[in-house]
Amino acid sequence: MTPPSAQTLGLCLCHRCRLACSLATHPHHCPRCGDALHFRKPRAVSRTWALMLAALVLYAPANLLPIMHTQALQKDTSVTILSGVVELWQTGAWDIAVIIFVASIGVPVTKFLVLTLLLITVQRGNRRSRRERTLLYRALELIGYWSMLDVFVAALLSALVQFGLFGAIEPRIGILFFGLVVVLTMLATQSFDPRLIWDSPDHHDR
Repeated sequence: MTPPSAQTLGLCLCHRCRLACSLATHPHHCPRCGDALHFRKPRAVSRTWALMLAALVLYAPANLLPIMHTQALQKDTSVTILSGVVELWQTGAWDIAVIIFVASIGVPVTKFLVLTLLLITVQRGNRRSRRERTLLYRALELIGYWSMLDVFVAALLSALVQFGLFGAIEPRIGILFFGLVVVLTMLATQSFDPRLIWDSPDHHDR
């Protein structure tokens, strides 16, 4: 026997303060924070697509443009994320190189792939592996709490390769693009409504 849904029981979760509200007594606004009540996040699918695609567009310059410029006694060098990883690997700091690669390349690519999978399966009304897809989304939320560390790890550790006794380090435009990618992927994750995974196709926004 399938348990009744919250909508069947006349309950709605506030998206801001997470309070379970009874629509019989408060049909429009949350009694605790006053936010408007919706059974599902408004335009969740379209908004998530827009934020994720914007992050994907910015991801290319984030990796191609330099993130740091190092001025030392002997030479001046600009490094990108990938060149910093290669330099660290070649100098024997493979552990730091792996950290930077995972934080700056692996995590964003994983976010793009998982969000794309969730969005496509929701729009197609796929009923398979709902529990597994929900767990994937929860994993994205967990990663999101640490996403801003990607920026600092990539910026600081990549510069260590070229940093000498006397020198100066200046950030470059690439780190701005990378920071925007991190922010947009976090917003895309928060915009998606995982309850859509369990809905029938007619509930999804087109």
